[in-house]
Amino acid sequence: MIDVGITKMSTKGQIVIPSDLRTEFDVGEKLFIIKNNDQLIIKKVSQLDKNLEEDLESAKRTEAAWKRYENGEFESVSEDDFLVELEKC
Repeated sequence: MIDVGITKMSTKGQIVIPSDLRTEFDVGEKLFIIKNNDQLIIKKVSQLDKNLEEDLESAKRTEAAWKRYENGEFESVSEDDFLVELEKC
């Protein structure tokens, strides 16, 4: 399932992860961040050994999807239709 949240960056470059998205993260936990053009992917450092290969593959798939989006290969849908599709996942 995909959860979505909105946040903003402070003048010091700090980003707050919305509380409902950080329930599985502990205070002081180290996080691995991948910058992929204009997106950030955040993963627990403690899970890197187990899932690093999967995470990198996911980043590659995400990059490919963004390229398809930039090339106009996606269709626009209403917010309601998007949320219905998310519920199916």
